[in-house]
Amino acid sequence: MAEVFLRGLSRWQADTQRDAVADLYVRAYDSVPGAKSGDREEFLRRFATQVQRPGFEMVIAGAVSLAGCAYGFRAERAGGGPPELPGTLLSGLEEVTGSGQVFLLAELMVLPAQRRRHLATRMQAHLLARSAGSPAVAVTDPDNDPVRTAFETWGWTAHGPFRPDDTAGPQDVWVRRPGD
Repeated sequence: MAEVFLRGLSRWQADTQRDAVADLYVRAYDSVPGAKSGDREEFLRRFATQVQRPGFEMVIAGAVSLAGCAYGFRAERAGGGPPELPGTLLSGLEEVTGSGQVFLLAELMVLPAQRRRHLATRMQAHLLARSAGSPAVAVTDPDNDPVRTAFETWGWTAHGPFRPDDTAGPQDVWVRRPGD
């Protein structure tokens, strides 16, 4: 296999790559039995909003074509925060992290054929290094054992389930403080 390189993208570069990232999203999730469906249009709607968030950071992995992508942004309690982190959750995270500002790891995806190459590990480390030392938060599906194992291996701490709204199922919240 060819060597896969990581590269950080600016907000503008990320926005210009949105179709390639959406294609990656579909391929990353549709080819895995039991994984969430890779709804391309829903991803593009969500990505268009997220790429505009303050502190947006993105890392891609690839050689000839994209093999993986991770991105996130600052979520501040002031102003209510993003819909991914309701204000009540941000208030609780302030107590856990000791900070009113956190970096939300919004998406981390790797093509199935590339999953044993530690790309997710490398991308999340690179992304967190770019996030200026803020505590990091990720929200995941509680039934996804490989994701849970990865976050534990990376040194993240589970902080219990939360329900983002009345219509959604419970989600797991993971926190990583700078230096962990």
